[in-house]
Amino acid sequence: MMHDILPRRPALLLALAALPLAACGGAEDTAMDEAEAPVAEAPAQPAADQQPLLNPNDASEASLMAVPGMTAEAATALTESRPFANMLEVDALLAGSLDEAAREEVYRTLFLPLDLNEASEDEILLIPGVGDRMAHEFDEYRPYDAIQRFRREIGKYVDEAEVARLERYVEIR
Repeated sequence: MMHDILPRRPALLLALAALPLAACGGAEDTAMDEAEAPVAEAPAQPAADQQPLLNPNDASEASLMAVPGMTAEAATALTESRPFANMLEVDALLAGSLDEAAREEVYRTLFLPLDLNEASEDEILLIPGVGDRMAHEFDEYRPYDAIQRFRREIGKYVDEAEVARLERYVEIR
């Protein structure tokens, strides 16, 4: 009857098989050295281009100061000028204290999501890495009824990782 139970209970089978081994050796034989002990890995952090973007309308001044390329002057100007209706307003404000390269660096971390169906070409061009050709592709497939359509259409031009990166900057309202 025991042979009928074992195949259905693999954990029990393993435990029974381990008993003779445990009986043969002392605790010193089964103890693991610290060097052999499994190391708990830190949870993997998403790559910078996969982390959620900070919203300039609600990011704290401390969070703004942690944004690469941000200056104290620009962070203060952002917090004092809220709310922003769109990224063109954010860009106009930051242009007073940051050059174009610095603003592009900031926009890799801080961005007000663009409505895929309403954003102007100038707004789309504020997305880091997007040029005239890609901005045209964003526009060509309007109206977007779901983010899946964006993924499918833009995925014709760039790989899946780039689609995921671009998706962080857009929404459908």
